[in-house]
Amino acid sequence: MAQWTSAMGAAQLARLLNSQQERPAGPGTRRPPAYRALADGIRLLVLEGRVPVAARLPAERELALSLSVSRTTVAAAYEALRAEGFLESRRGAGSWTAVPAGNPLPARGLEPLPPEAVGSMIDLGCAALPAPEPWLTRGVQGALEELSPYAHTHGDYPAGLPALRSMLAERYTARGIPTMPEQIMVTTGAMGAIDAICHLFAGRGERIAVESPSYANILQLMREAGARLVPVAMAEGLAGWDMDRWRQVLRDAAPRLAYVVADFHNPTGALAGEDQRRGLVEAARSAGTVLVVDETMSELSLEEGLEMPRPVCGFDPAGSTVITVGSASKAFWAGMRIGWVRAAPDVIRSLVAARAYADLGTPVVEQLAVNWLLSTGGWEQAVRIRRSQARENRDALVAAVRRELPGWEFDVPKGGLTLWVRTGGLSGSRLAEVGERVGVRVPSGPRFGVDGAFEGYVRLPFTVGGAVAEEAAVRLAAAARLVETGASGGSEAPRTFVA
Repeated sequence: MAQWTSAMGAAQLARLLNSQQERPAGPGTRRPPAYRALADGIRLLVLEGRVPVAARLPAERELALSLSVSRTTVAAAYEALRAEGFLESRRGAGSWTAVPAGNPLPARGLEPLPPEAVGSMIDLGCAALPAPEPWLTRGVQGALEELSPYAHTHGDYPAGLPALRSMLAERYTARGIPTMPEQIMVTTGAMGAIDAICHLFAGRGERIAVESPSYANILQLMREAGARLVPVAMAEGLAGWDMDRWRQVLRDAAPRLAYVVADFHNPTGALAGEDQRRGLVEAARSAGTVLVVDETMSELSLEEGLEMPRPVCGFDPAGSTVITVGSASKAFWAGMRIGWVRAAPDVIRSLVAARAYADLGTPVVEQLAVNWLLSTGGWEQAVRIRRSQARENRDALVAAVRRELPGWEFDVPKGGLTLWVRTGGLSGSRLAEVGERVGVRVPSGPRFGVDGAFEGYVRLPFTVGGAVAEEAAVRLAAAARLVETGASGGSEAPRTFVA
């Protein structure tokens, strides 16, 4: 019986391998043999989770043709991977990817660092900050004081607590977007909201247009739902959306859904302008595409006096084209798994009906905590703390990276939690792998793209500041030197660092 559970075509694997940029070798630097470079490339794809474990690889002859190399090179690479435990084979069944005994399975998204690794590893993997105390504690205490009436009910509220739905509707109305509670559904985080939307609107094989780059976990959610992702390149720097490309994709591909982050885009930090927002809504309406707008970063403006553009849903107040997703996870705390959807009432009813076969509802205590924060002014005070933390961390990280890695390029965003960095020609995948060995965890650019794009990038979140940010840049510089010289990085152990 075959041990593989999926298959990787030769053309697809070749595209992923060809996306791995190689820095030109310096004087005295020895290039690895072709088979070794190929084996290393496949191993990186497995470690990154971009080629699944237990995926059947193409036959040697097929891959050799796609890569324009000899079959001997591919055979030697496969043999090296088998010797290292990254490939298993059986006569008649082919070869499939594996991980050596004792190695953790590769992450398909960006999971938090295990608590036991704190102190030896600086985690730049997740764009999430600690809770803005004392407001987390006060919010939970306020929730417990209001819990008693709800405890006498069944506790299932598929659309969300009526009080929180009304509060969220009032907040949209205060932003100039008249909204009724019937247009709101409370979800288990923004991921839960987008998962529900994808299942309602985009069945397997449906096209979904996405920004390129885009948020890694959402891309993976859509892949696992069976969507066909259509990437739309962002404009250069922090200029937001390239509207000519968006109009062309919406017109030619006619995707069922389009997913965008208009406010302090993850990962680039771009802020879409008001004209771009109006134009994208008009183009989506003309194409019959449902536009899903992720507002989870919208409250994280880090510049005093920055005037925010009108919300995207302001150009579609009835909610017939735009579905808006919000969340407490970025503006408040990732551990507060409360998200919400704003859409037309009929869309909300359909989402609520479908929820009966998913998670039934969102935890009541957490909803009460968010409602308490929103109704008492605690939310605004907590967000001010969050902005101050993110601003200080951003400035410290920017200064440290510019000092330690002057060849790396980036634009400093005016808000959000992420810095999108071009790594001077180094492979982001190799930086991520070697970074783990020298004590800094960083996600590589291809996680945020489709089909291996952005190999020359990494994402750095504003989650550490001060001396920790300086040490993170030092470790990144050490990883960069090892990647540049072709060293494995195994000789450099991470220093223990306590923030």
